[in-house]
Amino acid sequence: MGEVKNVANQAPSSTVAPLAPASPVAPVSAPSSTRRTAFAEGVDKARAAATTEPGRLRIIGAFLALLVLAFGAVTAWQTTDRAAAADDVLHKSQPLSTAAADIYRALADANTAASSGFLAGGQETAESRQRYEEDIDEAASKLVTAANNADPDSPSTAFITKLNTLLPEYKGLVERARTYNRQGFPVGGAYLRYANQKMQGEMLPAAQDLYTKENQRLEDDYADATPYPWAAIALGVLALAGLSWAQHRNYRRTNRVLNHGLVAATATTTVVLLWLVVGHSVARAGLNDSYDHGVRSLNVLHDARIASLKARGNENLTLVARGAETVKVTADGDEVTLDKYDHDFSTEITTLGKGLTLAAKLADDQAGEKPVASAESNMAEWKKRHTAAREQDDNGNYEQALALVIGGKDATGACFDGVDENLANALAHEQTEFRQAAGDGLDAMTGLPIGAAVLAVLGAAGAVVGIGRRLSEYR
Repeated sequence: MGEVKNVANQAPSSTVAPLAPASPVAPVSAPSSTRRTAFAEGVDKARAAATTEPGRLRIIGAFLALLVLAFGAVTAWQTTDRAAAADDVLHKSQPLSTAAADIYRALADANTAASSGFLAGGQETAESRQRYEEDIDEAASKLVTAANNADPDSPSTAFITKLNTLLPEYKGLVERARTYNRQGFPVGGAYLRYANQKMQGEMLPAAQDLYTKENQRLEDDYADATPYPWAAIALGVLALAGLSWAQHRNYRRTNRVLNHGLVAATATTTVVLLWLVVGHSVARAGLNDSYDHGVRSLNVLHDARIASLKARGNENLTLVARGAETVKVTADGDEVTLDKYDHDFSTEITTLGKGLTLAAKLADDQAGEKPVASAESNMAEWKKRHTAAREQDDNGNYEQALALVIGGKDATGACFDGVDENLANALAHEQTEFRQAAGDGLDAMTGLPIGAAVLAVLGAAGAVVGIGRRLSEYR
């Protein structure tokens, strides 16, 4: 029988494997690349540049130039401020302080002249009347000057406005007192006392406040003008240290002793620093001298002159009041009743004596000592004559007392005039001393702000040129 083949179970000699199902393809994402900021890239470039010598030189050059320029800018700024404050001391605040003192003096002297004219009655002299009018005109003129130089919203402006309002009221009261006095009416004395109360209670305190405010303004200007410019000095020292380090570094790397640009930068920086320190030291010395031997003496002399004017006014008003106003004081444990104005005279004459003693100590030359010594002599004689006048008045001898107060060369009025004239001479001398010392201080800073700025620019340029010369060796 033939062989039967099991075709079903026979494996094929060659087979084709069926295709496997295709796997899903993952989407291809774009490469992540976050763009860096320009600042970060700049930092990287600078960091990379700093690893090379040319890069380091560029950084050093830029740093030195900025440091020198900063030194010059701060020097110009601080010296400009101090020079402006010194100029205010010389040309603004001190003259205004003197003007305020003159306002006080003119008002007090006008009050004194008014009481002297009242005591003379119908025989008032032309000189007494003229002195009163000149004092009133001077006070009005100084008030205008002070108003023009005062800040609109400052306390000084308020005091000036108050005085401008009260001055016509005071003049009206004095004129009424004179009119009634010439007619022989006792009410004239009441009007004069009322005018004096307005002067003593309102006008002179306002003038004193104005004087105090202007003196404080002067103190503030001194405080702004005299401190050392430490920020500028510190930057100058730092700039010199940086330039010295750069030159030392250059010497170590190249064995060259000098770099002309860096030497020029060092020289200009040294000049500015020395100019700053020496110039400001001289200016500070001049300003301090102007305060110690000028302003302090002027303030003491102004106070002494004011005390003498008050004393003279109260001396006159003692006779005008004739016991109408009294005060009770304690003397040696007992309560004593005294005439008010005579009591005030004693207080002011004591203040005058203390002021003259201090002024004599502050005077630093014979020209300043001589008028103060003469004023002390006049004051001593004034006290003697005043005591004699009071004895006559207490004994009922009014006419004799009056002659001792407003009479001729032997009266207390002559002593007061001597004190006032000598104090005026002392004030003129001290004012000259102040102007000279303060002017020397201001002159010491002349040109410093501009000079510092120009030299700083030249120094910065020298530093850049010096570093540029080293960079050229790498090209």
